Amino acid sequence: MKLQIIFTGRTTGTVYPALINEYVQRLTHYVPTQIEEIPDLKNTKNLSQEQQKEREADQVLERLQPGDILVLLDERGREMTSREFSQWMEQKLQTVPKRLVLLIGGPYGFSERIYEAAQQKISLSKMTFSHQMVRLFLVEQLYRAFTIIRGEPYHHD
Repeated sequence: MKLQIIFTGRTTGTVYPALINEYVQRLTHYVPTQIEEIPDLKNTKNLSQEQQKEREADQVLERLQPGDILVLLDERGREMTSREFSQWMEQKLQTVPKRLVLLIGGPYGFSERIYEAAQQKISLSKMTFSHQMVRLFLVEQLYRAFTIIRGEPYHHD
């Protein structure tokens, strides 16, 4: 299995990109991992939120490959503890033949086409976080999940 993380827009500043890259480097020890940033849409002032979501959907769907398992990070998704998430990841390692694609949507969420294309939805919290933070939280929780799976001392109950 390969892990693909897709999100819309650049990660800005210096702190978030450095931390995200640190965790992605750690993750590659366990599973091939790639991050793909979809460029921000341009000329959106005259577009409705729904039109923006549809344009983002076009960009996401063209990046998907046959056999991909698409999982959305969505506020209405399944919430898990870190241990539950590690069990979920372990199950994915055994059942996903090609790529597990984790998608963080744009500022207005996902279009219906993306919801239809997805196999699952997960949520990191009921709280709302900036997209920058969600990116960091996701890669950290992925790393944590793999250390739990391997019985390494990173996670403490």
